Amino acid sequence: MGAPLTPLLYLCLLLVPCLLLLQEAHAARHGGISRRSQRIALLRWKATLASPPLQMSSWQENTSLCNWTDIMCAAVRHGRRRPWVVTNISLPDAGIHGQLGELNFSALPFLTYIDLSNNSLHGALPASISCLSSLLELYLPYNQLTWKIPDEIGGLQSLRVLELSFNRLTGHIPASLGNLTMLTDLAIHQTMVSGPIPEEIGRLVNLQILQLSNSILSGIIPKTLRNLSRLNTLYLYGNQLSGPIPQELGTLVHLQILELSSNNFSGPIPISITNLTKMNQLFLFENQITGSIPPELGNLTVLNELSLYANQITGPIPPELGNLTMLNVLYLYTNEITGAIPLELGMLLNLRELDLSDNQISGSIPQEIGNLINLKYLYLFQNQISGSIPRTFGKLQSMQELLVFDNNLSGSLPQEFEDLISLVTLELSNNSFSGPLPSNICSGGKLQSLIAFSNMFNGPIPRSLKTCTSLVEIDLQSNHLIGDISQHFGVEKLSNLGYLDISGNRMSGLIPRELGACMKLLSLKINNNNFSGSLRGAIGNLAGLQIMLDVSNNNLSVLLPQQLGKLEMLEFLNLSHNQFSGSIPPSFASMVSLSTLDVSYNNLEGPVPTARLLQNASASWFLPNKAGHHKRKTLALLLPIVLVVGFNIVAAIAVIIMLSRNNRKQQESVTAEGRDLFSVWNFDGRLAFDDIVRATEDFDEKYIIGTGGYGKVYKAQLQDGHIVAVKKLHQTEEELDDERRFQSEMEILSQIRQRSIVKMYGFCSHPVYKFLVYEYIQRGSLHGSLENEELAKELDWQKRITLATDVAQAISYLHHECSPPIIHRDITSNNILLDITFRAFVSDFGTARILKPDSSNWSALAGTYGYIAPELSYTSVVTEKCDVYSFGVVMLDLVMGKHPRDKLDISLPSEKQAMLVKDILDQRPTTPTITEENNLSLLIKLAFSCLESSPQARPTMREAHQTLICLSAHLHYSK
Repeated sequence: MGAPLTPLLYLCLLLVPCLLLLQEAHAARHGGISRRSQRIALLRWKATLASPPLQMSSWQENTSLCNWTDIMCAAVRHGRRRPWVVTNISLPDAGIHGQLGELNFSALPFLTYIDLSNNSLHGALPASISCLSSLLELYLPYNQLTWKIPDEIGGLQSLRVLELSFNRLTGHIPASLGNLTMLTDLAIHQTMVSGPIPEEIGRLVNLQILQLSNSILSGIIPKTLRNLSRLNTLYLYGNQLSGPIPQELGTLVHLQILELSSNNFSGPIPISITNLTKMNQLFLFENQITGSIPPELGNLTVLNELSLYANQITGPIPPELGNLTMLNVLYLYTNEITGAIPLELGMLLNLRELDLSDNQISGSIPQEIGNLINLKYLYLFQNQISGSIPRTFGKLQSMQELLVFDNNLSGSLPQEFEDLISLVTLELSNNSFSGPLPSNICSGGKLQSLIAFSNMFNGPIPRSLKTCTSLVEIDLQSNHLIGDISQHFGVEKLSNLGYLDISGNRMSGLIPRELGACMKLLSLKINNNNFSGSLRGAIGNLAGLQIMLDVSNNNLSVLLPQQLGKLEMLEFLNLSHNQFSGSIPPSFASMVSLSTLDVSYNNLEGPVPTARLLQNASASWFLPNKAGHHKRKTLALLLPIVLVVGFNIVAAIAVIIMLSRNNRKQQESVTAEGRDLFSVWNFDGRLAFDDIVRATEDFDEKYIIGTGGYGKVYKAQLQDGHIVAVKKLHQTEEELDDERRFQSEMEILSQIRQRSIVKMYGFCSHPVYKFLVYEYIQRGSLHGSLENEELAKELDWQKRITLATDVAQAISYLHHECSPPIIHRDITSNNILLDITFRAFVSDFGTARILKPDSSNWSALAGTYGYIAPELSYTSVVTEKCDVYSFGVVMLDLVMGKHPRDKLDISLPSEKQAMLVKDILDQRPTTPTITEENNLSLLIKLAFSCLESSPQARPTMREAHQTLICLSAHLHYSK
């Protein structure tokens, strides 16, 4: 044994731990700056996070605090000591799920920099953050923070940057922000904060960037903003601000960007703004501004963009705008501007976009516009402009879009149009143009849309168009065109043509067989002409026709071709007022998408094919035909057919339901579990319960092809060879508690038939088994295809645009065609399925409707994270606009090839949105063509409109579907 401890040594050993405890206590009293207290605070926060991110793997008790990933330390003076303390926490894009309030800020008093942007922080912004008296920069955008901004934030008096954008913050902006007099950047954008802009903001005299946009702010702009003498950027757009634009803004002489758009400002443009000679962006659009455009705006000689559209501006365009020689964009559309286009605009040699549409502009187009050789987009439509198109337009070789429809223009188009080698869209409709169309109007080989209806063009269609392979839409209806299109206008090379309308002309001859080569045609109208001969069977090859086929009011004859039955996607077919004979081919019963079929005024006879459409058909669609002048007799023949068919269907359903109930009772002894209800749905009328249990081997996991929030999906091959998808629902004590409601919902949903919705064949309801039976779609989900490198390459841009149209059509059907309307509630890339040709089908429609629809926490069920509309964070009311928001996210999925994860600023002005997304397009498909670029640009614009923070600002799904249909034809003159 060693020597015994001396009393002094023993006392020292006792004092050591006591001294250590005293040191920790002293550190706690003086800002908690010991390494141990800082380590404890950070580790405790980490422990509260759901699945801490990989970056935090180095955050361990046995690792030096200052060696932790994304943590930075520094030595700071604290009394006589210089301890090492945590100064920076930088974890952007880390996938953090948790609450900021769980972090003990009092243990980290020397933090100067926090960046937790683009994570999933939820809950409130804690008042305790105010103890960070040394904090210089705080970045918390792209999270899910809720509640109001705490008043205590005014205690961060060293703060220079405060970024709280893209959260779900509510309440008013606290007046205490006025205490942060060191701030240079303040951004509270895309939130739900409301109320007035506090006057105390005027105390932030060091502010250079102020962004309080895309929220619900109201009231007037406080005059105290005149104190922000260093301000260079002011974003207040996308709110509900009102009153006049204050003259005091004219004192902000360093201002370069002023965006007050999309508010309720009234009164005239203040003259004082014209003193801001450093301004390069002035956006006042979408307000209620009145009065005229101040000529003094010509003083802003470094201005790049001037957007005053969608106001109530009157008076003429001042010639002084010709002094803005740096201008790239001039948007004055949708006002009440009068007078002529000043020839001084021809001095804007840097101009790329000029939009004067939807005004009351008169006079002629100045020849000087031909000097704008950098001009790409010229929109003059919906005015009162007269005269002819100047020959100088031939110099506009950068021009991509020229839209002059709905004016009083006349004369012939100058032959110099052949020099517009960059032209993509030419819209001339509703004018008085005459003469022939320029012979080589597609000289650059880029023309996609030629829209010239309702004019007086004469002569044949230019031969050059038949080799213009870029064409997507040709609309020449209601002119005086003549000729035989089979000779003058071959279409065999128009492989991209989606819309062809030459109706209401004087064209003659045969319908060319080559028309069947236009495999992308969605709509074909050749009605009201003098075509003769047969309706070529080759038209049956146009399987993509989905909107319209109209050949009415011609001299077509002979039999209707059987091949028309191949047009299974067609919605409108008009064969009326011709001389067709024989009977309606039985193949017409295959046209399951038809909503209208008109064969009236022909020489047809025989029975009407049995088809769902024809059960409720109007008799006027068939009258008069062979017994044409005996309408009563024909009606007497037709009505029994319709009644008998309808009666048989109803009777068959009733019999089958009764048989199913009897069979169910008889078979309860055979199946141990039994079943309370299995709907009669399948292909030969027999029950399929046992068939499905057998095909999945009692729902063995090896048959699982997908798992979702409501259940697992199994692939089942039935005994008759049909393959179906079976969704077996999860069951809890709360779910599916109303059996009768479940059954009635399922009966409704199983009757839905729309070509872009996965067919639900039926359902089984039993205490042990509850499952839904769906059509099996081969490729699985869109999400899976986008994650697969090879499939993503095969999913080219044209397929993606078509896919978006399919999905929009399906949701529009659920919202507008179903009674009562069906809200999907969970539109995601996982719930969009693709067949072998990459056509899209929406699945899981109505499933959420069955599960706890009256629950107080309904919003928890209504959607998938990342696709949920922002209003569901503060209301449980689910509307159709929630589906619209989710659809907007899906469109960005398609463009980017992955979920956008809030990386896109959905509040950007529309002219910048396409440029931003173009930089992050999915790189796996081939580079988009000009055609596809234009389509994608419009798809992106539509996506952003669907993602508006205000549900009322979003389009309906019917509007979105119509826009996408027009998109394919490049009718993108609406912004």
